[in-house]
Amino acid sequence: MKLKLALDLRVDAHSPIPIRRQLTEQLKHAIEGGGVPREQALPSIRELAGFLAINPNTVARVIEDLKQSGYVEARRGKGVFVVPTPPARPSPHLRERLLQDVVIRAAALGMTADDVAVGVLSVARTRPTAIQEAVEVLLVECSPPELDFFARELEGQLPVRVDRVLLDDLAAVVRRRKEPGHWRAAVTSFCHLPQVERLLRGRAVPVIALLAEAHLETLHQLAQLPPGTRAGVVSVAAETAHNLEHSIANAGLPNITLAGACPAEGPALPRLVRRVDVIICSTTVAERVRALAGPTVRVILDDRALDQRAVEMLADLLVRQDGIPVSPATPPTSRHSRAHSSNGSKRRGRTMRAAARAK
Repeated sequence: MKLKLALDLRVDAHSPIPIRRQLTEQLKHAIEGGGVPREQALPSIRELAGFLAINPNTVARVIEDLKQSGYVEARRGKGVFVVPTPPARPSPHLRERLLQDVVIRAAALGMTADDVAVGVLSVARTRPTAIQEAVEVLLVECSPPELDFFARELEGQLPVRVDRVLLDDLAAVVRRRKEPGHWRAAVTSFCHLPQVERLLRGRAVPVIALLAEAHLETLHQLAQLPPGTRAGVVSVAAETAHNLEHSIANAGLPNITLAGACPAEGPALPRLVRRVDVIICSTTVAERVRALAGPTVRVILDDRALDQRAVEMLADLLVRQDGIPVSPATPPTSRHSRAHSSNGSKRRGRTMRAAARAK
């Protein structure tokens, strides 16, 4: 039972948080923090239930939750094991620091930990209404695929509603919108930042530049290729392809020579395929790329990931607008990616800048 003791699992039957949720989150935290090594077997359902003095059915549901979320896997006749690569969540120490800040602030207001838990659950249940009525963020991009990508990422990670506007339409949209405080913030790609700031000048709308990075797995695969490998980048839109090419170039892989980037439709793709050894492309265009590339050109799928530091910057800005001071993390510097924000508001009169590490 050494493993169970090392995990220090505890459940509180009197807490308003269901025991199933308490145990699930503790096990996730233990797996992420190395409390349970990769590919280590978990104690059996009966052992965990006996150790924690809870219903075995509850433990069985917890194990099922962990399977569904990708933390563990069942191996026939052997038990349940931690997967070799558990899902990536925001850094455990950052989450812990956030929770500590919340608990300390709540304690200063006379709230218990249970009060905080119940309050958070209550706010979470009302979040859809809050999104529709209050927190609206303007997203400006040059193509519909880029709008869809960034909007999906932002709405998936933050309690905001994204107002999507094509860059070419922004001037007309701004002229129609009379109320200056309609958008809490505006976000756009780094290359569009000056133009968006100019069009929103005088609107008191802070602008943040987001950067979509190549996945680390993509860079890892590229790093394993022979020196002198010629690589091309393809996506739905030319802008998307060039952004991904820029992200790969910033990684500085010495064995890779970038031969160009292009959209999936048009005459440029067949020409690019003839000049390269490998193509990096999004899933949506992979079938067309493979049909043209044939067996001689390797295809690496990459649907990109929104740089997490940029998301943190937007969240930080929205919190500060509500008058709630937060302790910003010291941003690491890296040549791999950048996130930039500019506040056009004279009331606040500040510019926020940060450099971010690709996740």
